[in-house]
Amino acid sequence: MIRIKARTPTARGAVLPLLWGAVAVGYKVGCPLAQQNGFGARVATSAVFFAVGTGLVCHARRALLRELRQARRVAGAAQSVLLRPLPPRLEWLNVAAAQVSAERGAVVGGDLYEAVATEHGVRVVMGDVRGHGLAAFGTVAALLGSFREAAHDEPELAGVLRRLERSHARHLRERSRADHPASGQDPGPPVAEEFVTLLLLEIARDGEVRALNCGHPWPYLLSGASVASLSRDDPLPPLGLFPLPAELEPTAHGQLLPGECLVLFTDGAEEARDAHGRFFSLPGVLSAAVRDLPVSPQSILRTVFTALLHHTSGRPTDDIALLVLRNDRGRSHTNPPGAPGTALQVPTDPQPTTHC
Repeated sequence: MIRIKARTPTARGAVLPLLWGAVAVGYKVGCPLAQQNGFGARVATSAVFFAVGTGLVCHARRALLRELRQARRVAGAAQSVLLRPLPPRLEWLNVAAAQVSAERGAVVGGDLYEAVATEHGVRVVMGDVRGHGLAAFGTVAALLGSFREAAHDEPELAGVLRRLERSHARHLRERSRADHPASGQDPGPPVAEEFVTLLLLEIARDGEVRALNCGHPWPYLLSGASVASLSRDDPLPPLGLFPLPAELEPTAHGQLLPGECLVLFTDGAEEARDAHGRFFSLPGVLSAAVRDLPVSPQSILRTVFTALLHHTSGRPTDDIALLVLRNDRGRSHTNPPGAPGTALQVPTDPQPTTHC
């Protein structure tokens, strides 16, 4: 757990307020002008006390700004550990990710993402904790810590998801005990109602994509100039609402071919509204992003976030995270000899969908 220790006032910090106070008292007691009741004397006295008050306000403002800068540095350090920057390349994949918190002044929120290269392939998680901002920080930390271990340890993607489910339930129990230390009972409402949408992807060395989806929006596939949803299948319920089924079988979605991109996102992207209540068109912006070649994950992020902030006038109402993966492997190395590649299986004429 990261603890921020409050700074106690020091003698040095108290010198200036005492000095200003001494000036005001000394003027009132020792200056003959302060004892007079004429108009000029009252003006002079008011000016002195106004200057003293202004000095104290400026001093307090500078102290608060120093504390704010320190808190932001601590929050930035926490974010770099928790939601650490992804490497630009994982195996044969070019990777880029970014997120925006809806809570003003916060650099962390309720969205989570991670991608790691393992002996089982590149494994990716994208999630959205119920709520947003700093309140969801603890749940994000618990899930990401569990994923980073399970992605390497579990040979099957279903095992990773079950580890995340156990970690989420354990986090809620521990939080409930911390909130009500005398009860010793399992969490009840509203903690029990906290859920997480999660998307797990596994991209094998031959480009084969397999997924487990718990209530999260399906990613978009960018192939050439076309944009399509990766799947139209109904996902599992969000993590935490119901127990996972006894049988968990990841769905196969074909291969991510060289030059193709997958765009993972949280529902804050598609549910963002402008001043007139119109939803943000993520497929439309992605279509515009792939018109100009060459397309890179970094350029896609810039295009989408620029359009999002313009659409919401710089004030999104929910956390937003995007993660882009592009297969940069040459075609001669994508498939073994004699094994033709299979394009990712996506439905035709996809429509954007939103999930809770």
